Amino acid sequence: MTKKVTANVVGVVLAVFFAFPVYWMLSSAFKPTKDLVSSDYDLVPLSVTATNFATAWNKPGFLGAMGNSLFVTLGAVLASIVVGLLAAVAMSRMRFKGRKQFVLLMLVAQMAPFEALLIPMFLMMRDLELLDRLPSLILIYFAVTLPFCAWTLRGFVNGIPLELEEAAMVDGCGRWGAFRRVTLPLLGPGLVATSVFAFVTAWNEFLYALSLIKDQSKETLPVWLSGFQTAFGTDWGGAMAASALFTLPVLVFFLIVQRKMVTGVTAGAVKG
Repeated sequence: MTKKVTANVVGVVLAVFFAFPVYWMLSSAFKPTKDLVSSDYDLVPLSVTATNFATAWNKPGFLGAMGNSLFVTLGAVLASIVVGLLAAVAMSRMRFKGRKQFVLLMLVAQMAPFEALLIPMFLMMRDLELLDRLPSLILIYFAVTLPFCAWTLRGFVNGIPLELEEAAMVDGCGRWGAFRRVTLPLLGPGLVATSVFAFVTAWNEFLYALSLIKDQSKETLPVWLSGFQTAFGTDWGGAMAASALFTLPVLVFFLIVQRKMVTGVTAGAVKG
């Protein structure tokens, strides 16, 4: 009983610890400017206003930056999930010379600091004449998220018995049909986990979007968000409101794929 209570208390403390920055962002987004610059730290806003959200929404370039971020992020997520799934199946189901070394190489590729690759990536995009173009960000985010997606999905594929596919093939399915009807639905949790990681990574990326894109009409939301800081100061209310709007697509994406995960698990349990 004591262990259970202790675990619950620790869980609540950690939940509050991680949720507090989100709460502070939302509460600051609804605070008037005079309360934001005050030295008092009010956990509950004394007065509430929607002016900051109007400022963020009406700031030039918001909808364009939102569209650019969605285009780049969804393109990178789709490419990394498809290619990562194919690579995971190959690493899990096939036996070829150098397979262990290739799997280790996928792990090593994740250890390279993202920032350390900026200069070679910049030179590569310059040689490909992709500077100041959104496809350059898709390629970079795809390259960054692919190793993690392939490595994670490989673990999920390993967890699905090969006998299930073989049983489906005995019942008349081809190799592709057995994979599509049996294995793929059971990979729902893995696809959700990797897609959420890839989406958050691409959605929040700032350095490459700032370095490779100079045209303001093509900037992404993280770069647009930095516009609230100027030489005359920082509009904290607008920045907090814009940050709250910035998190909405991630929340919507997670809710969508979470529902697909549940249906995928139940579908995989009865097919084949």
